[in-house]
Amino acid sequence: MYDPPAYVWAITLAGAIAIAATACIALYGGAVHARLGKRRAALLAGAAAAVLGGWFAATMVIAGNGWYDTQLGQTLWQPVAMAGSLGALLALSRIPVVARALRAPGTAGRLLLPHTFRVAGVFFLIYLAAGRLPALFALPAGLGDIAAGIAAPLVALRLARSPSSRAAVWFNAYGILDLSAGITLVVLTGLGLLTVTPSTAPINELPLALIIAADVPLMLALHITSLVTLTRAPRPVPSADGRWFPVPRRALR
Repeated sequence: MYDPPAYVWAITLAGAIAIAATACIALYGGAVHARLGKRRAALLAGAAAAVLGGWFAATMVIAGNGWYDTQLGQTLWQPVAMAGSLGALLALSRIPVVARALRAPGTAGRLLLPHTFRVAGVFFLIYLAAGRLPALFALPAGLGDIAAGIAAPLVALRLARSPSSRAAVWFNAYGILDLSAGITLVVLTGLGLLTVTPSTAPINELPLALIIAADVPLMLALHITSLVTLTRAPRPVPSADGRWFPVPRRALR
Protein backbone atom coordinates (compact mmCIF):
# COMPACT_ATOMS: atom_id res chain seq x y z
CA MET A 1 0.00 0.00 0.00
CA TYR A 2 1.31 3.42 -1.01
CA ASP A 3 0.73 6.42 1.23
CA PRO A 4 1.35 9.53 -0.92
CA PRO A 5 2.79 12.79 0.44
CA ALA A 6 0.48 15.20 2.25
CA TYR A 7 0.41 17.63 -0.67
CA VAL A 8 -0.93 14.90 -2.97
CA TRP A 9 -3.68 14.18 -0.46
CA ALA A 10 -4.45 17.92 -0.33
CA ILE A 11 -4.63 18.30 -4.13
CA THR A 12 -6.76 15.18 -4.54
CA LEU A 13 -9.25 15.98 -1.78
CA ALA A 14 -9.45 19.66 -2.72
CA GLY A 15 -10.23 18.78 -6.33
CA ALA A 16 -12.88 16.21 -5.40
CA ILE A 17 -14.60 18.50 -2.90
CA ALA A 18 -14.47 21.51 -5.23
CA ILE A 19 -16.12 19.58 -8.07
CA ALA A 20 -18.94 18.40 -5.78
CA ALA A 21 -19.40 21.84 -4.19
CA THR A 22 -19.53 23.61 -7.56
CA ALA A 23 -22.08 21.07 -8.79
CA CYS A 24 -24.29 21.94 -5.81
CA ILE A 25 -23.84 25.65 -6.54
CA ALA A 26 -24.82 25.04 -10.17
CA LEU A 27 -27.96 23.27 -8.99
CA TYR A 28 -28.74 26.21 -6.71
CA GLY A 29 -28.32 28.62 -9.62
CA GLY A 30 -30.60 26.51 -11.79
CA ALA A 31 -33.27 26.44 -9.08
CA VAL A 32 -33.13 30.21 -8.69
CA HIS A 33 -33.41 30.76 -12.46
CA ALA A 34 -36.29 28.28 -12.50
CA ARG A 35 -38.05 30.63 -10.06
CA LEU A 36 -38.22 28.11 -7.26
CA GLY A 37 -37.25 30.77 -4.76
CA LYS A 38 -33.99 31.14 -2.87
CA ARG A 39 -35.21 29.12 0.11
CA ARG A 40 -36.19 26.09 -1.99
CA ALA A 41 -33.04 26.50 -4.05
CA ALA A 42 -30.93 26.44 -0.89
CA LEU A 43 -32.77 23.36 0.38
CA LEU A 44 -32.23 21.62 -2.96
CA ALA A 45 -28.52 22.45 -3.00
CA GLY A 46 -28.23 21.37 0.64
CA ALA A 47 -29.91 18.05 -0.13
CA ALA A 48 -27.52 17.51 -3.03
CA ALA A 49 -24.56 18.32 -0.78
CA ALA A 50 -25.82 15.82 1.80
CA VAL A 51 -26.20 13.06 -0.82
CA LEU A 52 -22.78 13.69 -2.35
CA GLY A 53 -21.12 14.16 1.03
CA GLY A 54 -22.65 10.93 2.29
CA TRP A 55 -21.39 8.96 -0.69
CA PHE A 56 -17.94 10.56 -0.43
CA ALA A 57 -17.78 9.58 3.25
CA ALA A 58 -18.94 6.04 2.47
CA THR A 59 -16.32 5.74 -0.25
CA MET A 60 -13.62 6.86 2.18
CA VAL A 61 -14.71 4.18 4.65
CA ILE A 62 -14.92 1.46 1.97
CA ALA A 63 -11.52 2.31 0.51
CA GLY A 64 -9.98 2.81 3.95
CA ASN A 65 -10.97 -0.73 4.90
CA GLY A 66 -9.50 -2.11 1.69
CA TRP A 67 -12.85 -3.35 0.33
CA TYR A 68 -12.07 -2.01 -3.14
CA ASP A 69 -8.88 -4.09 -3.29
CA THR A 70 -9.50 -7.01 -5.61
CA GLN A 71 -7.49 -9.81 -7.08
CA LEU A 72 -8.00 -11.75 -10.28
CA GLY A 73 -11.25 -13.71 -10.14
CA GLN A 74 -12.85 -11.52 -7.51
CA THR A 75 -15.72 -9.08 -8.00
CA LEU A 76 -14.55 -5.63 -9.11
CA TRP A 77 -16.46 -3.67 -6.51
CA GLN A 78 -15.11 -0.31 -7.56
CA PRO A 79 -16.64 -0.41 -11.09
CA VAL A 80 -19.84 -1.71 -9.49
CA ALA A 81 -19.84 1.26 -7.11
CA MET A 82 -19.17 3.64 -9.99
CA ALA A 83 -22.05 2.26 -12.05
CA GLY A 84 -24.40 2.35 -9.06
CA SER A 85 -23.42 5.91 -8.22
CA LEU A 86 -23.90 7.11 -11.80
CA GLY A 87 -27.27 5.38 -12.04
CA ALA A 88 -28.41 6.89 -8.75
CA LEU A 89 -27.36 10.42 -9.79
CA LEU A 90 -29.17 10.17 -13.13
CA ALA A 91 -32.26 8.78 -11.40
CA LEU A 92 -32.23 11.64 -8.86
CA SER A 93 -32.06 14.13 -11.73
CA ARG A 94 -35.52 12.90 -12.77
CA ILE A 95 -37.13 14.12 -9.54
CA PRO A 96 -39.53 16.90 -10.66
CA VAL A 97 -38.01 19.73 -8.63
CA VAL A 98 -34.48 18.72 -9.67
CA ALA A 99 -35.51 18.32 -13.31
CA ARG A 100 -37.07 21.77 -13.22
CA ALA A 101 -33.84 23.29 -11.92
CA LEU A 102 -31.85 21.49 -14.59
CA ARG A 103 -34.13 22.81 -17.34
CA ALA A 104 -33.60 26.43 -16.28
CA PRO A 105 -31.91 28.82 -18.74
CA GLY A 106 -28.13 28.69 -18.58
CA THR A 107 -27.98 25.35 -16.76
CA ALA A 108 -25.91 23.67 -19.47
CA GLY A 109 -23.18 26.26 -18.96
CA ARG A 110 -23.34 26.12 -15.18
CA LEU A 111 -22.88 22.35 -15.29
CA LEU A 112 -19.59 22.84 -17.14
CA LEU A 113 -17.97 24.90 -14.40
CA PRO A 114 -17.35 22.03 -11.92
CA HIS A 115 -15.05 20.47 -14.52
CA THR A 116 -12.70 23.44 -14.04
CA PHE A 117 -11.31 21.72 -10.95
CA ARG A 118 -10.29 18.68 -12.96
CA VAL A 119 -6.93 20.43 -13.29
CA ALA A 120 -6.27 18.70 -9.97
CA GLY A 121 -5.81 15.60 -12.13
CA VAL A 122 -2.13 16.53 -12.02
CA PHE A 123 -1.99 14.06 -9.11
CA PHE A 124 -2.10 11.23 -11.69
CA LEU A 125 1.14 12.57 -13.15
CA ILE A 126 2.64 12.81 -9.66
CA TYR A 127 1.83 9.13 -9.09
CA LEU A 128 3.40 8.35 -12.47
CA ALA A 129 6.58 10.27 -11.60
CA ALA A 130 6.76 8.36 -8.31
CA GLY A 131 6.54 5.07 -10.19
CA ARG A 132 3.20 4.16 -8.58
CA LEU A 133 0.94 4.17 -11.65
CA PRO A 134 1.54 2.93 -15.20
CA ALA A 135 1.94 5.49 -17.97
CA LEU A 136 -0.83 3.76 -19.96
CA PHE A 137 -3.33 4.88 -17.33
CA ALA A 138 -1.76 7.92 -15.66
CA LEU A 139 -0.86 9.89 -18.80
CA PRO A 140 -4.31 9.92 -20.48
CA ALA A 141 -6.08 10.29 -17.13
CA GLY A 142 -3.89 13.16 -15.94
CA LEU A 143 -3.50 15.06 -19.22
CA GLY A 144 -7.14 14.48 -20.12
CA ASP A 145 -8.33 15.93 -16.82
CA ILE A 146 -5.99 18.91 -17.03
CA ALA A 147 -7.16 19.67 -20.58
CA ALA A 148 -10.81 19.45 -19.49
CA GLY A 149 -10.13 21.72 -16.52
CA ILE A 150 -8.54 24.39 -18.69
CA ALA A 151 -11.24 24.19 -21.37
CA ALA A 152 -14.29 24.12 -19.06
CA PRO A 153 -14.49 27.83 -18.10
CA LEU A 154 -13.65 28.89 -21.67
CA VAL A 155 -16.42 26.72 -23.12
CA ALA A 156 -18.87 27.91 -20.45
CA LEU A 157 -18.05 31.53 -21.31
CA ARG A 158 -18.50 30.88 -25.02
CA LEU A 159 -21.82 29.16 -24.37
CA ALA A 160 -23.00 32.15 -22.32
CA ARG A 161 -22.16 34.49 -25.19
CA SER A 162 -23.52 32.24 -27.93
CA PRO A 163 -26.18 29.71 -26.85
CA SER A 164 -26.08 28.15 -30.32
CA SER A 165 -22.35 27.33 -30.00
CA ARG A 166 -21.49 23.69 -30.56
CA ALA A 167 -18.36 23.94 -28.41
CA ALA A 168 -20.21 22.73 -25.31
CA VAL A 169 -21.52 19.68 -27.16
CA TRP A 170 -18.01 18.74 -28.25
CA PHE A 171 -16.63 19.41 -24.78
CA ASN A 172 -19.18 17.11 -23.16
CA ALA A 173 -18.55 14.43 -25.77
CA TYR A 174 -14.82 14.70 -25.11
CA GLY A 175 -15.35 14.53 -21.35
CA ILE A 176 -17.50 11.40 -21.58
CA LEU A 177 -14.96 9.72 -23.88
CA ASP A 178 -12.04 10.69 -21.64
CA LEU A 179 -13.67 9.36 -18.47
CA SER A 180 -14.96 6.23 -20.22
CA ALA A 181 -11.47 5.43 -21.47
CA GLY A 182 -10.14 5.62 -17.91
CA ILE A 183 -12.93 3.37 -16.62
CA THR A 184 -12.21 0.85 -19.38
CA LEU A 185 -8.54 0.69 -18.42
CA VAL A 186 -9.52 0.22 -14.76
CA VAL A 187 -11.78 -2.72 -15.65
CA LEU A 188 -9.31 -4.33 -18.06
CA THR A 189 -6.44 -4.20 -15.58
CA GLY A 190 -8.70 -5.31 -12.73
CA LEU A 191 -9.81 -8.37 -14.69
CA GLY A 192 -6.24 -9.19 -15.61
CA LEU A 193 -6.97 -8.80 -19.33
CA LEU A 194 -4.36 -6.06 -19.53
CA THR A 195 -1.05 -6.39 -17.68
CA VAL A 196 0.78 -3.19 -16.81
CA THR A 197 3.79 -2.32 -14.69
CA PRO A 198 3.50 -0.90 -12.13
CA SER A 199 -0.02 -2.04 -11.37
CA THR A 200 -3.07 0.20 -11.01
CA ALA A 201 -3.54 -0.91 -7.38
CA PRO A 202 -3.32 2.68 -6.01
CA ILE A 203 -6.66 3.55 -7.61
CA ASN A 204 -8.30 1.12 -5.16
CA GLU A 205 -6.69 2.93 -2.23
CA LEU A 206 -7.13 6.39 -0.75
CA PRO A 207 -7.02 9.10 -1.88
CA LEU A 208 -7.40 8.01 -5.53
CA ALA A 209 -10.31 5.68 -4.72
CA LEU A 210 -12.38 8.73 -3.83
CA ILE A 211 -11.85 10.16 -7.31
CA ILE A 212 -12.49 6.91 -9.16
CA ALA A 213 -15.54 5.68 -7.22
CA ALA A 214 -17.23 8.96 -6.31
CA ASP A 215 -16.01 11.88 -8.42
CA VAL A 216 -15.88 10.15 -11.82
CA PRO A 217 -19.58 9.15 -11.70
CA LEU A 218 -20.47 12.72 -10.68
CA MET A 219 -18.48 14.17 -13.59
CA LEU A 220 -20.11 11.72 -16.02
CA ALA A 221 -23.54 12.67 -14.69
CA LEU A 222 -22.70 16.36 -15.19
CA HIS A 223 -21.58 15.72 -18.77
CA ILE A 224 -24.65 13.65 -19.62
CA THR A 225 -27.08 16.12 -18.03
CA SER A 226 -25.42 19.10 -19.72
CA LEU A 227 -25.50 17.30 -23.08
CA VAL A 228 -29.19 16.43 -22.70
CA THR A 229 -29.95 20.02 -21.70
CA LEU A 230 -28.14 21.32 -24.78
CA THR A 231 -30.03 19.03 -27.14
CA ARG A 232 -33.34 20.22 -25.68
CA ALA A 233 -32.44 23.91 -25.71
CA PRO A 234 -34.26 26.29 -28.09
CA ARG A 235 -32.50 26.81 -31.40
CA PRO A 236 -32.23 30.36 -32.75
CA VAL A 237 -33.96 30.91 -36.09
CA PRO A 238 -34.22 34.11 -38.12
CA SER A 239 -37.40 36.15 -38.07
CA ALA A 240 -38.84 37.98 -41.03
CA ASP A 241 -36.91 41.16 -40.21
CA GLY A 242 -33.59 39.31 -39.99
CA ARG A 243 -33.39 39.13 -36.22
CA TRP A 244 -32.89 35.82 -34.43
CA PHE A 245 -35.11 34.42 -31.73
CA PRO A 246 -35.18 31.05 -29.91
CA VAL A 247 -37.65 28.39 -30.93
CA PRO A 248 -38.05 25.10 -29.01
CA ARG A 249 -36.63 22.14 -30.89
CA ARG A 250 -39.97 20.35 -30.83
CA ALA A 251 -41.46 23.17 -32.88
CA LEU A 252 -38.84 22.63 -35.57
CA ARG A 253 -39.76 18.98 -36.12
